Amino acid sequence: MNALHRDPSSYISAMFSYEFLDGGIDYDSIEQIHRGEFDEWIFALAGSGLFTNEEVRSMVQEWRLNPKTLLNTLLADADEVTAKRCEVTWAALDRVAPFTPSVPVAVFG
Repeated sequence: MNALHRDPSSYISAMFSYEFLDGGIDYDSIEQIHRGEFDEWIFALAGSGLFTNEEVRSMVQEWRLNPKTLLNTLLADADEVTAKRCEVTWAALDRVAPFTPSVPVAVFG
């Protein structure tokens, strides 16, 4: 049997985009995503029966590397104003997020 490669983002968008449709911005969700707290979405994806365990793991890995990919997926069907508001919120969170260096920082004293 040949398995077709499918892009799960359209399924994810369909499952969760209600949180961001018609200007109904869920700022708490944006903050959770920005902090890398994906448990709510992981649990829903794993329990949906639409994805294999490997697909869920792959999505989670992608989100951990770049949390904004989940936000962009959720905003796929949002109107332009809602998407812009979410982008502004994300940028504000980037400015106030604690500095976490990706490489060790040398301290001289």
